[in-house]
Amino acid sequence: MLVNQLGAFAQTFMLLYLATRGFSLGQAGAVLTAYSAGAVCGTVLGGELTHRIGPRATIAGAMAVSAAVLATAPSLSSPGLFAALLVAMVVAGLATQAYRPAAAVLLSDLMPAEQRVMAFSMMRTAMNAGAAAGPLLAAGLVLLDWDLLFYFDAATALLFAVLARFRLPDARADGRAESTPDGPSAYSALARDRRFLLFLVATTVGAIIYVQYTVALPLKMTADGHSTTLYSVVLATASLVLILGEMKVTSYVSRWRPPVAAATGTAVMGLGVAGYWVADGAVLLVATTVVFVAGIMISGPTMFAHPAGYPAGARSRFVGAHQAAFGLGLALGPVFGVAVWDALGDTVWPLCAAACAVSALLLYAGMRPAPGGSEGRIGDGQTGEAG
Repeated sequence: MLVNQLGAFAQTFMLLYLATRGFSLGQAGAVLTAYSAGAVCGTVLGGELTHRIGPRATIAGAMAVSAAVLATAPSLSSPGLFAALLVAMVVAGLATQAYRPAAAVLLSDLMPAEQRVMAFSMMRTAMNAGAAAGPLLAAGLVLLDWDLLFYFDAATALLFAVLARFRLPDARADGRAESTPDGPSAYSALARDRRFLLFLVATTVGAIIYVQYTVALPLKMTADGHSTTLYSVVLATASLVLILGEMKVTSYVSRWRPPVAAATGTAVMGLGVAGYWVADGAVLLVATTVVFVAGIMISGPTMFAHPAGYPAGARSRFVGAHQAAFGLGLALGPVFGVAVWDALGDTVWPLCAAACAVSALLLYAGMRPAPGGSEGRIGDGQTGEAG
């Protein structure tokens, strides 16, 4: 996961890259939207493939396809090949994100229930470390050639595929029964699970708010006359706190009941975004960001481990649905942040805080066990039942 994230440049630098290749802002935005749409659909596809062919094969296959498509992207990056580039980016987003449900299912299958949340915290820490180091690598590659962004991304994706194929275990070889039906009826249990649907809505809302520290926050800081350097310091602080602190926080939070951990973390995240409303200096902006990130550390591992508590036969589809809900929130977040900022300015922050409060309530209701179940601690693996 760390290797893969070190080269995850395509989405982050897409707009800048296409601008250097002569694309209009509208065309570049359309390409980025195509990638994001493919990414949301890719998580659902990844959940289905994990159910049918197993997590190892899904990871290896998806990342091999991603590597192939990303390697061809520079040859398609001219305005005359705009339609072909759109199709390529849909496929790239689809393949690049299809591995996520497979990775989550493989992790949940291999880890004992009492260690599962900590395992997800470790995985998130590896991803955050890669995401923090990646832009530094990208800055060096851009100085040589912008096309190297895609070639390096393709190389890390291919390395991930090779490592997955030859170093990860094949969980399906253990003979796990997959007795759930195929086709549309396979998702009927998910659609009937009202608690899980509340969890999905809360996940989407939370993701929309989470992405505002990279959307609405730079708009606010620019309007307030702060430098780009200060924004870089804020981002670096967020990454450093996440990388160094999440596993330690998880060691305490894992003793809490899952709905309490998820709701509390989301509420703390809401306090952080509310703080941006009044933060006008460097110290307050950094301190508010620490509160914001603390909420993410409290709730994140618990929420990502939650679908792993569903029965093995349906687990991959529940994991895929959760990843899709999170991806949808990340895709909608920039649209929401820019629109609300243009219309209301700083009022975006109390709206985000209110949305976090609603999300926290939905999480508490959605992650409580079904009637007749026991509401154990996170480490007990009692995160809910399907149906």
